[in-house]
Amino acid sequence: MNGAGEGQRAERPLTIHFEGRPLPARAGQTVGGALLAAGVVSWRTTRGGGRPRGLFCGIGLCFDCLISVDGGPPRRACVEPVTDGMRLTPAGGVVGAAVGADGAGGGAGAGGGGAAGDGDEVEGESDDQPA
Repeated sequence: MNGAGEGQRAERPLTIHFEGRPLPARAGQTVGGALLAAGVVSWRTTRGGGRPRGLFCGIGLCFDCLISVDGGPPRRACVEPVTDGMRLTPAGGVVGAAVGADGAGGGAGAGGGGAAGDGDEVEGESDDQPA
């Protein structure tokens, strides 16, 4: 037995990179789940009001959780599976405005760097939505 228990598969630890910072992740996690587990609760802000955005609906409908994966176009973090070594940067809104679990800007994962969709807002996005 491998220590994971009968009928359970040991999850392989992975490393993802958010704004250049390595973060732990597990096989089977979504990007959003891995970021939350690492204490990153927001990874972009709205262009108009600078309000933080991260996971909202968690099922791929609202597009609040957009993030650039490996320099590509924005993807929904709530449904995107992690892969070992993936590189994540903010997509849309203000780059480098990540918010940590303590609610402070410049918290877990804050930094700079460009992203696909940099400066773009999600169509229909409003600063009146709950964060």
